[in-house]
Amino acid sequence: MTRSVIGWVQAAPLALVLAGFLVAPIVMIVIVSFWGATEFSIYPAFQFDNYAFLFGSEVVWRVIGATFKYAAITWALTLVIGFTVAYYLAFHIRSQTVQIALFLVCTIPFWTSNIIRMISWIPFLGRNGIANSALIDWGVIDAPLEWLLYSDFSVILAFVHLYTLFMVVPIFNTMMRIDRSLIEAARDGGASGLQILRHVIIPLTKPGIMIGTIFVVTLVMGDFVTVRFMSGSQRANVGRLISNDIGLLQYPSAAATAVVLLATVLIVIGILLRFVNIRKEL
Repeated sequence: MTRSVIGWVQAAPLALVLAGFLVAPIVMIVIVSFWGATEFSIYPAFQFDNYAFLFGSEVVWRVIGATFKYAAITWALTLVIGFTVAYYLAFHIRSQTVQIALFLVCTIPFWTSNIIRMISWIPFLGRNGIANSALIDWGVIDAPLEWLLYSDFSVILAFVHLYTLFMVVPIFNTMMRIDRSLIEAARDGGASGLQILRHVIIPLTKPGIMIGTIFVVTLVMGDFVTVRFMSGSQRANVGRLISNDIGLLQYPSAAATAVVLLATVLIVIGILLRFVNIRKEL
């Protein structure tokens, strides 16, 4: 048996798993997206009504815009926070034991479910919550701030809370692989701390940044539970459109929206992968 045949035999079990649990469901979603639906049933067909309604609705375009807005703002905030945390852990903490301990502290929120973490913000951000009460007591405001909860602010805050760790981990992993002699050489050459950060650390950290970006963007664009809870059902994203269609038994419309979302995410990932080769990090 030749080496190539042995390789195919070894890869066959994983290929079958991927085909059965990844490719086949996606193919079914694409097929169903062309079907028709009545108020109480769906029927096989090949029509573009679902896509025509999707791209012809002004409401849908606003929801798509809101989805990109949430993803962009969350990405920017998680990048700043994640890079800062990873930089501190990688370059300012010398003890590996302390690094591990602090890293575990960052994972503490993940010991509970996402819903519990979201609900915990409600008594803090509410009209009579801790934040408003403290600001009133300090004399900063005269009346409670209505936009702290059930708004875009609360949605983005929850996203940042939920997904910052997905930015911290790959950036930290990449920073730990940076040869410290490069930083010493730059410092000996007269480079300032900002120059070292800009010309040495950030370029060498790009693979980690891209991996974290892919994680955060894809998770935010597909998340609908966070938008529902933290906006009080007053905001929507593409994920919520899919959830609402499923609740109304409009599976073809939900499938069409899912196909568009999947295609959009794949395009975004494809664009990101053109900026850096992340295979070295995998």
